[in-house]
Amino acid sequence: MAAIWAGIDAGKTHHHCVAIDESGRRLLSRRVANDEPELLELLADVLALGDADQSVHYISGRAIHRASESYRGKGKTDAKDAAIIADQVRIRRDLHPLRVGDETVIDLKILTGRRTDLVADRTRTVNRLRAQLSGIFPGLERALDLTNTGPLSLLTGYRTPAALRRLGIKRLETWLRNRSVRNADQLAQKAVQAAERQHTSLPGERLTSQMVHTLAKEVMALNQQVAELDKLIEARFRDHHHFDVITSMSGLGVILGAEFLILGAEFLAATGGDMSAFGTPDRLAGFGGVAPVPRDSGKISGNLRRPQRYSRRLQRVFCTSALFSIRRCDESRLFYDRKRAEGKRHTQAVLALARRRVNVLWALLRDGRCYQPAPPISVAT
Repeated sequence: MAAIWAGIDAGKTHHHCVAIDESGRRLLSRRVANDEPELLELLADVLALGDADQSVHYISGRAIHRASESYRGKGKTDAKDAAIIADQVRIRRDLHPLRVGDETVIDLKILTGRRTDLVADRTRTVNRLRAQLSGIFPGLERALDLTNTGPLSLLTGYRTPAALRRLGIKRLETWLRNRSVRNADQLAQKAVQAAERQHTSLPGERLTSQMVHTLAKEVMALNQQVAELDKLIEARFRDHHHFDVITSMSGLGVILGAEFLILGAEFLAATGGDMSAFGTPDRLAGFGGVAPVPRDSGKISGNLRRPQRYSRRLQRVFCTSALFSIRRCDESRLFYDRKRAEGKRHTQAVLALARRRVNVLWALLRDGRCYQPAPPISVAT
C-alpha cells in the first residue's frame, strides 16, 4: 500500500487535515470539529488512503511559520498550514515521534504544571503584599521575610506602627507563640523596633491595612496548597521505575529536601521519562539548554552561544540541581572550582557542571543503576 502523510492544523473548536502522497499531491483536505465521532471518521478515511502503520510527529507553530515562507502564496489558512505540516513530515527526517507516556509521567506533568502555576501566583501575591505594606509601613516591610509563615501570621493580626507599639514586645511574642510561630521572640522584637521608628500615620492606612491582611491570608493559603501538592508529587514520583536512579544523584535526591524531589519529578515530566526519544546525551543536553550551539558565518568560526529554542523547565532542573550538588557533592565542587580557576564566570561554571551531570544521568538511566562516586569496574573473563 502506498505511503501517505497527513498534516493536522489543530484548533480549539475545529481541526483541518490535509493528506498527501509521495509526490506531494493532495489526497484529502477536510475541516472537522474537535469532536470524537468526527475525528474517528477522519482517522478511518486517512488510514484507508495508505499504509496503516503510521507514526505521529509534532511540529511547533514557529517551525511551521518559518517553513511557510518557502511555499508559494502569501495568505495563511488552516488548509495551507495543514498541507505544510504534511509536507514537512514527508521531507524531514529529524522530527521526534510522539509516544504515549506512562500514567505516572502524565500525572507528574499535570501535578508539576499545577505547582508551577501556584508558585507563580504566590510570587505575584507576595509582590503585591510588599508593595501595599511598604506604602504604609516601609520599616516593617524591610524587616520581614514575607515568604515565611511567621511574618505572614503577624500581618494577619497587626500591620500598623501604632497597633504594634500599643501591644509591645512581650504580648506580641505571646500572641505569636499561641499561633505556633517559630522564633516568636525575635520576630516580635523586629516588628516593635520597626514600629518605634515610625510615628506618622500615612493617608489610606486603614484601607491599605485591610488589603495587607487579605493578601497575607492569600499567601498563606497558597503556601498550604503548594505543600499539599508537594506531597502528591512525592507519592506519584515514588511510583516511577526511575525513581531510585534519579534520586541517587546529588541535587536530585529526596534526602536533600522537597525541592530536590520536585526537580526529579520535573525532569521526568519535561522529558517524558523516555531517554530513547533523544538518542544521545548531547541531544538531551541541547533540549535542556545546557549545551551551546555554534554560530559560525563566513570567516567567523568557533563562536558558541546558548540555543534559542530549548526547554526552560528542564534547564531549571539541570542548573538548580547543579547548584545544590556544588554544596553537597565533593566531585561537583572540585569540578566547579576547576572551571572557575580556568577563568570561567559563575554562570559558565554552573552550566559546564550541569552539562557534565547530563552525561552521568544519561548513563545511569541507560544502565538502570544508581549513582556511585566510584563507578563499578567490569572484570574481563
